[in-house]
Amino acid sequence: MSQSKGKVAILRTSPRTIIADYHRLMNLAEYQEVLPKDAETALKINISWHYFYPGSSTTPWQLEGVIRALLKDGYDKERIHASHNRTVVIDAKLGERENKQINVVEAYGLRNVHLYEEGIEWIHIRDAVGDLTERFLVLNDVYPDGFYIPKSFIGENIIHLPTVKTHVFTTTTGAMKNAFGGLLNERRHWTHPVIHETLVDLLMIQQHIHAGVFAVMDGTFAGDGPGPRAMIPYVKNVILASADQVAIDAIAAKMMLGINPLEIKYIRLAHELGLGCGDPDKIELVGDVEEARKNWHFTGPFKKMTFASRMQHLIYWGPLKGPVEWSLKTVLAPWAYAASVLYHDTFWYPFIGKKKMKLALESEWGRLFRNWETLTPDDQGFPDVGTDAAELHLEGTSAFLKSFAILWTALKEAPEISAHRRHQTISQEEFEERYYMKKHGSGGNQYTATVFISFFAVMAAVLLLLFGVKRKKK
Repeated sequence: MSQSKGKVAILRTSPRTIIADYHRLMNLAEYQEVLPKDAETALKINISWHYFYPGSSTTPWQLEGVIRALLKDGYDKERIHASHNRTVVIDAKLGERENKQINVVEAYGLRNVHLYEEGIEWIHIRDAVGDLTERFLVLNDVYPDGFYIPKSFIGENIIHLPTVKTHVFTTTTGAMKNAFGGLLNERRHWTHPVIHETLVDLLMIQQHIHAGVFAVMDGTFAGDGPGPRAMIPYVKNVILASADQVAIDAIAAKMMLGINPLEIKYIRLAHELGLGCGDPDKIELVGDVEEARKNWHFTGPFKKMTFASRMQHLIYWGPLKGPVEWSLKTVLAPWAYAASVLYHDTFWYPFIGKKKMKLALESEWGRLFRNWETLTPDDQGFPDVGTDAAELHLEGTSAFLKSFAILWTALKEAPEISAHRRHQTISQEEFEERYYMKKHGSGGNQYTATVFISFFAVMAAVLLLLFGVKRKKK
């Protein structure tokens, strides 16, 4: 990837023209030149929250617009599939339903691949990329024994489908970070202290293994604040696309924060290594270029941090790093998954989030989301989106109760407990010795104990927090 002149396409859009706009956008960014039609194409869907929250996850119109563009331009439907990763705090199966992504995938008859399910073959990174590992900035230190990536990724095209938003770890998030889940499916939280360098290593891997890499970013909603979940969503009516993952993230960052994107470490490092162009003065803009020159004056992720994001910073980069961070690399780690689910799903979403997304839900895009199942677009977009604002069927008490089911899934599927079910390339005995027994001398019974201890301890803490909030209001 040349550093000299990245190209980013940007368009202003509306529900009425969104389908045609996505087709025009992708061709302005010359996507057919980087994505060969004889290769399998993975649509890497972004689910930052399993609940619908504007600006957080891939939108259904983003997914449909990209699929329609591919089919219109002659890509074989049988070679296109949706691709999902899992995380320890996000239920991807729930997320694809709540964000109405599965509606689109099924409407077009595409395969829907969840990379963490049984039968998906994973390959060791050194077998996948060879000597490229010697160039890694941090991944060899984080994972001395290496790690595994999906074997199917090798030789595939990948189209990343992020949204425009800020992030409490990386300042902004977009195309580069969308690879994080797919390539580091398990124990990826080990990289959080060196997250910027990690994103650069992952971009190296992508450029080595994929036939083509492209990103289509939705900014119809954009999120400001301590993302990728607890944000304030705004209607911004823009969409972006690029084959240069660094350039598209740089332009999005400049629009959101009004800063030189090279001030953001992962963009600067990738730029300096020649993996893309992060200098906005050297990026070629096409389309509605005046939109890319606007400053949205977002406050960013650090000025109004949530309790959860403040604690994360204290653990990964602050005074709690020594006393606490080590536990996230042991069988004790599920306490952190429980804390995240209980804070965000049990407390923040049902009691705070609804108020923050009110205006976004009442917008044209909110109405389009509400009525998605009943609307049929024409070649341009959606002539009518309805009159009623989007309603959340998971809110208040229902979201509160649902969060406990999600919590149980997060603990049950924690990689410290279930990783051996997904790596068929090494034996159970070798896996346990490599990741647990060698360092911690712990047995399988501790996993179950950890689940229950984490569940009840963190649940008690959050209930006390809720009780304290109620008393304060009184």
